[in-house]
Amino acid sequence: MTHARNPQWPLVLLLTVPVLCAVVLLRWVMRRGKLRQRRGAALLNAAIPVNAKWWRDQRDLPSQPNELLYVAIGDSAAQGIGASKPRRGYVGRLLTDLRALQPRPVRIVNLSSSGARLREALAQQLPRLATLQPDIVTVAIGANDIAEFDARRFESEFRELCRQLPPHTIVADVPAFYFGAAERKVRQANRIVHLVSVEFGLRVVPLHRVTRRQTGTRYALNQVAADFFHPNDRGYAVWAKAFLPAIKQRLHALSRHSVATVTQNYAR
Repeated sequence: MTHARNPQWPLVLLLTVPVLCAVVLLRWVMRRGKLRQRRGAALLNAAIPVNAKWWRDQRDLPSQPNELLYVAIGDSAAQGIGASKPRRGYVGRLLTDLRALQPRPVRIVNLSSSGARLREALAQQLPRLATLQPDIVTVAIGANDIAEFDARRFESEFRELCRQLPPHTIVADVPAFYFGAAERKVRQANRIVHLVSVEFGLRVVPLHRVTRRQTGTRYALNQVAADFFHPNDRGYAVWAKAFLPAIKQRLHALSRHSVATVTQNYAR
């Protein structure tokens, strides 16, 4: 007795083999990605003390007459973690822009610290800000609050932060996380950022909108650092560009104030 050959077997094999190959390839890519992320995170962690020292050295440079004081409040992004050099983070790029846009020497005091949440900014950075008289202040913080996001705590701490900031402070909302529950938390946090900032009369930089425009794919391919979280040089250039209109507006206000002061002194 003979069995008839099933004519569907070649078709089944033809469909199954590519699927199996795709699954194996996908799992290999995911393993490679996780390995690269772990190595990248270790590399960026090693940069934390290096960047912190660089900013301390900038702070400790000798004072110059008539200098403009720029103070940054924030987390690892303000430290430039993920950039090839600290000065290529968004704070470093804004420092370069400030020196190019006006004639006064610029002094930078970067009070940010890697890993900082709102509570660390309140406890560690705001007391030091209170001892200074900055011409320009930028704040970009809140991304580290998203993992364990609590809306009531976030609003309470952000409100206290705003209460202690100079009225000319430039505040960025939380950048895009692009996908999933984290992005939903970011949107909730940003509603708080905008409402409370308006309440205190602070200028808000739409960092979420600007970074969201880049799309998750473009960010992953071109603008993310080795840990797949922090921006790289290109990503920080996008951040700095988002801040620039508010920086120019603040410089214009400072220029008008300077002219008014000179005119008053001359009238006397």
